[in-house]
Amino acid sequence: MRVLLDECVPRKLKSRLIGHECRTVPEERLAGKRNGELLALAEQAGFDVFVSVDRGIEFQQNLQSRRISVLLVRARSSRLADLLPHVPEILKKLESSRPGEIVSVGL
Repeated sequence: MRVLLDECVPRKLKSRLIGHECRTVPEERLAGKRNGELLALAEQAGFDVFVSVDRGIEFQQNLQSRRISVLLVRARSSRLADLLPHVPEILKKLESSRPGEIVSVGL
């Protein structure tokens, strides 16, 4: 599974998503793009899942016609220490995510 981590997700999280090819928005030179454009560019680059902690994305984007899914991590903050307890659930959701859906893990 090709996974793109949003700018607001610590890059060190990618080493915990074992079994998946993970890249960050800055690594893909997509920093500063707005969510709609970012998702379109991520799809074009062949990503399957976009991981974010952005609480508003689920209300801002209609993913029905998209080939990418969005995984929202609900945690106390976007700090790595607050995200790490959710890694097992993130890994499960990555395996079952489908194009065009938004799924949440955490709080």
